Amino acid sequence: MITRYVIKRLILLVPLLLGITLVSFTLLRALPGDIALALAGERASQETIESIRKELGADKNVLHQYAGYLKMLTHGDFGRSHFTNRDVLSDIALKFPNTIKLALSAMAMAVPLGIIMGYIAAYKKEEVTGKIIDSMSLAALSVPVFWSAIMLMIVFSLWLKLLPPSGTGDIRFLVLPSCALAIPAAATLARVTRTTVADVLQMPFIATAKAKGLPSLSMHLHHVLKNAIIPIVTIIALDFGSYLNGAVVTETIFGWDGIGRFTMEGIIKRDYPVIMGCVIAGTVVFVLVNLTSDVLYHYLDPRIRLHGGANGTEK
Repeated sequence: MITRYVIKRLILLVPLLLGITLVSFTLLRALPGDIALALAGERASQETIESIRKELGADKNVLHQYAGYLKMLTHGDFGRSHFTNRDVLSDIALKFPNTIKLALSAMAMAVPLGIIMGYIAAYKKEEVTGKIIDSMSLAALSVPVFWSAIMLMIVFSLWLKLLPPSGTGDIRFLVLPSCALAIPAAATLARVTRTTVADVLQMPFIATAKAKGLPSLSMHLHHVLKNAIIPIVTIIALDFGSYLNGAVVTETIFGWDGIGRFTMEGIIKRDYPVIMGCVIAGTVVFVLVNLTSDVLYHYLDPRIRLHGGANGTEK
C-alpha cells in the first residue's frame, strides 16, 4: 500500500513540475528589461545585442522558448548560466551539500529546544514558567530573520570576536547562520507543541492513566507525546523542506555558499537558467520531504492510512 502511494505521489510530481516551470518561465520572461542588453553592456551595438538575443533564443516567442527549455530538461540538462557559462545542474549539486549542512544544523538546534519548551509551556500553562515561554516564543516569531542574523553577527563576531561573521567553511562558520534559522523554527515548534500537548493532557484517557497510577515518565512518553507527535512532525517537515530549498536571507547575509544564495544571485543578475534550475530543484526537494513525512505518519500512527486524502490520510 505504501509503495503504491509513493509511486502515485512521484507520478504526480511530473504535472506539478510542468505547471511550476510554465508559470515561472512565463513570469520571468514577462519581467521588464532585456537580458541580452545586460550581457552585452550599455555601450554595445544593436547588432551585438541582436546576436546575443538570437543566441539565447530570446528572439522567439515565449511558448517556443518554453518548448525548447522542456526539451532540454528531458535530457537532464538545466542549461548554462548566462553570466558564468557554468552548468547549472553541476552548480546546484555543488552548493546543495552546504545547504543540507545548514538545514540539519538548524533543525538539530530547533527540534529539541522547541519540543522541550513547548512541552514545559503546556504542562505549566497556568504558571509563570509557561507564560514566560509563551512570551519568548511569540517574541522570537515576531523578530525578522535578517534582524536576528545581524544582531548575532554584531554580538558574536564584532563584539566578542568568537565566530567569523560570514563565509563558508568549518563548524565555526556554520554556528551563526544555524542559530539565525533555528530561532524562528524553535519558536514555531514550541507553540505547536504547547497547543497540541495541552489538548492531549485534557483527554479522558490521560485522566484514566493518572488514576491507574501510571508512572509520570511512561505516561508522557507513551500517551501524551505519542498522540501529539503528528502536528510536530508536520512542522518539522515544513521547516526542514524550506531550509533545504535554501534560506535565501540567511545564506545571503552570512555569505553561506548554498542554494539560497545561489538563487538570490540568479535573481539579481536575471540569470534565467539559474533561477529556473533552483525552482525545479526546490520543488523536487519539498515534495520529497513532504512525501517522507506522510510515510512517517503511517508508522507513527497506524490509524492513518495513505489513500491520498488531506495530508495523505484517509477520509
